[in-house]
Amino acid sequence: MDDALEVKNIEKVTNHDVKAVEYFLKKKCQSHPEIAKVLEFFHFACTSEDINNLAHALMLKEAMNGVVFPVMDKLIKAICKLAEDNASTPMLSRTHGQPASPTTLGKEMAVFAARLSEQRHEISQVKIKGKFAGAVGNYNAHFSAYPSVNWPLIAKEFVESLGLCFNPYVTQIEPHDYMARLFHAIIVFNTILIDFDRDIWGYVSLAYFKQTTKAGEIGSSTMPHKVNPIDFENSEGNLGKANGNLSHLGEKLPVSRWQRDLTDSTVLRNMGEGLGHSLLAYKSALQGIAKLQVNETRLSEDLNQSWEVLAEPIQTVMRRYSVPEPYEKLKELTRGRAVTKDSIKEFIEGLELPKEAKDYLLELTPHTYVGAAIELSKTLDNAISLVNGVTTL
Repeated sequence: MDDALEVKNIEKVTNHDVKAVEYFLKKKCQSHPEIAKVLEFFHFACTSEDINNLAHALMLKEAMNGVVFPVMDKLIKAICKLAEDNASTPMLSRTHGQPASPTTLGKEMAVFAARLSEQRHEISQVKIKGKFAGAVGNYNAHFSAYPSVNWPLIAKEFVESLGLCFNPYVTQIEPHDYMARLFHAIIVFNTILIDFDRDIWGYVSLAYFKQTTKAGEIGSSTMPHKVNPIDFENSEGNLGKANGNLSHLGEKLPVSRWQRDLTDSTVLRNMGEGLGHSLLAYKSALQGIAKLQVNETRLSEDLNQSWEVLAEPIQTVMRRYSVPEPYEKLKELTRGRAVTKDSIKEFIEGLELPKEAKDYLLELTPHTYVGAAIELSKTLDNAISLVNGVTTL
């Protein structure tokens, strides 16, 4: 802490952060006999951005690999468990907010797990880059002092020794394109999670999920009965804040006038904000998932009240056997009308279909008409790929 304060005191005079660090290091090393002989090789042929771009790259790499990815992975695994545990739990789908062909709760969770896993993989493929090529990216100063040295090779070896990917084509700055790719990829991950948060919020509202309560917790200052889905709301709010920050970073950072302007400098100081709000969101979602309890009774009630969803398989089987106007006949039976188990049964029995086809339709219920949903839930592992860390070389 004392060293950091000393650097800040030097910076008050220099009004230049990197130069302040240089002066601090020189002062520190004056008493070291070997280093004292080469003090002027501190910051030799460098521009400040040679230092800063590598520091930012290393911070991003450590933040992603050490902090962000582990929580992303924990979140994906938690959603995978929801999918696996509820692979066979039938649920009424809703398109446009209206009853649609049944699915299983597990399959709908599997969709989110697969989407998040795929996007997490995309994030991991972004190469974290660095440069060390001087004031305008040409090694001008380097060659003026040592013209016979292969400076591009030395720079490449040095940058790669830090575990970063070397970028040979730069100006005064590393162009930040990789940062834009990284932040936009995180935005997509976050947007998928917003979709998840909102869907879970909706399922809680429909009472498809109950939420475990904690002794002493209060849901409303005036309504004692309230158990609100606050974790998913907090997650959604933080994701929106994160995406706003990351979006500006992704749009701003690749743009710098000519060989460099300073507009990126102040913006780069805010990388932590977008990642921080993302992290808060992931942890809030995890906290919410841990409180969820499936309400199978409520799920079953909705299915029992939605026999009209069997209009789809009936008209499809009718098409198979060339029954004329199948869609129109089912539309007349079901649209805007109360449809019951008995009315569906009566309609099927009146169809001119082979016995096996008719028997199949008569055995169908909203609980069993789930297509491949169960199998999709149970084979989710095939779609999940949690690779380690971001690409460096």
